[in-house]
Amino acid sequence: MENQLPDTQVRDENKLAELGYRQDLNRDWSMLHNFGVSFSIISVITGLTTLFSYGLNTGGPGVMSVGWIVVSFFTMFVALGMAEIVSAIPTSGGPYFWAAILAPPNMSAFASWVTGWFNLLGQVAVTTGITFGMANLLSVTATVGTSYEPSAGRTLGIYAALLVSHGVINSFGVHILRYLNNTSILLHSVGISCFCIAVLAKAPTHQSAKFVFSTFYDGTGVDGVGWSIRASPAYVAACGVLMSQYTITGFDASAHLSEETRNASWSAPLGVMMSVGVSAIFGWFVILSYVDFDRTVKSDIGQPVIQILIDIFGNAGAIALMTLILVCIYHCGLFSMTSNSRMMFGFSRDGGLPKFFNHVDVKFRAPIRTIWLAAFLSFLLAIPSLGSSVAFSAATSIATIGLYISYGLPILVGLIWPSNFKKGPFNLRSASRWIALVAVLWIGFISIVFCLPTANPVDSQTLNYTPVAVGIVAVWAFGSWFLWARRWFTGPIRQIEAERMGIDLEEPGALEKAEAEGKLGNHVNDDKSQ
Repeated sequence: MENQLPDTQVRDENKLAELGYRQDLNRDWSMLHNFGVSFSIISVITGLTTLFSYGLNTGGPGVMSVGWIVVSFFTMFVALGMAEIVSAIPTSGGPYFWAAILAPPNMSAFASWVTGWFNLLGQVAVTTGITFGMANLLSVTATVGTSYEPSAGRTLGIYAALLVSHGVINSFGVHILRYLNNTSILLHSVGISCFCIAVLAKAPTHQSAKFVFSTFYDGTGVDGVGWSIRASPAYVAACGVLMSQYTITGFDASAHLSEETRNASWSAPLGVMMSVGVSAIFGWFVILSYVDFDRTVKSDIGQPVIQILIDIFGNAGAIALMTLILVCIYHCGLFSMTSNSRMMFGFSRDGGLPKFFNHVDVKFRAPIRTIWLAAFLSFLLAIPSLGSSVAFSAATSIATIGLYISYGLPILVGLIWPSNFKKGPFNLRSASRWIALVAVLWIGFISIVFCLPTANPVDSQTLNYTPVAVGIVAVWAFGSWFLWARRWFTGPIRQIEAERMGIDLEEPGALEKAEAEGKLGNHVNDDKSQ
């Protein structure tokens, strides 16, 4: 093994050089670590616990259980499509870099720009959803057996403190992230399995299979008239799968960390697929352990999971088990910021963000500037919670749509222009195109459904502002491209090629000047034209 490791590192760095980059980040992650980050970010206990109330009121047990199976099935198509691409293109930029490589020369930069901004939106929103969800759970847990009264302002303060702690660990503790990652894998597998077994064993009653799979509940009506009446039960069911789809997001982290992973062309795609597959199994286990909830729908506590735990274990037991859940969610938020900052670092390195953020701290070997940019933007996205009762579900919708559009765009590009797709070691062969088609169609479906209102009637408190946030990013991405970005953004920067030609990448405008003088062509497309 000692003799093989240097050879693996050489192959990884050579592959990165072929894609036009030098090895800036520390490459010391194994396939298990790579899988662990995505598994931790998916964190089934995080998504299911924080959106459990939403799931209960938007379809109930039937939609939650059947929806999990349906979502897991179609998400695996997305994971397979992404795995095949990351095997061929293992860089920290992830989806936006893939789009640039797979698109034809005249559309490469445009595809990269749009994909990058949607991925950035999703990355920021998913960090918001995870950590703000934890702040909410902390606030509610603190009320058990105490006189503490949570408020929107207090919850926002807790959220800010959590973001700061994540930022500090990511900035100065990059070498301990691997060990925290191992802890997270253990917590999310063994810990949550024990949790579910304890709930099932201790619960005084258990629901029948008929109840679990066929009970429909519509709690979307603020005034008692829900969307199943105003529209149809199918409308409520479609909106209700948000709980499952939001939970299984963030597996692009395996791609964003590929520059830090050994044998990335195999480790990263396996990390993508394993994180989705294992999460689907564990998520199903968690859902089945939660299905006995007759009196939790209208819980006075305001958090059905805590109510279930109190009913089964009492106040002290509920607090102990919630502590386990909160520790898992903390790890999830921590590694979400890790993935978020790597994506922003890659995007800034290629000119999508200001060059100020294209910086890796020499001492700590971490992109500290993008880490704190991620924390700041995530905080801004949670501010509407001060005046909206559906802010959290909206944030999760934004995260889901932003991430899945960025997943789907490079898959779509590879489907439309397959000749540009030079496959890596993980190759789906004849199944590649129809798997890509199913993935793209599913992403299109959920992107429409999750923009729909989920509370009736719709007013300033219940407005789903997802279309607003997604619309702003879409207008920015397309508008900025046609107004000015198309004049200078050429897609992923080929650092090594530029440096070999004596171009100082630290000098503002040097790269653009070299391109104008014809010294350096369109970075990602020179290889395609050969």
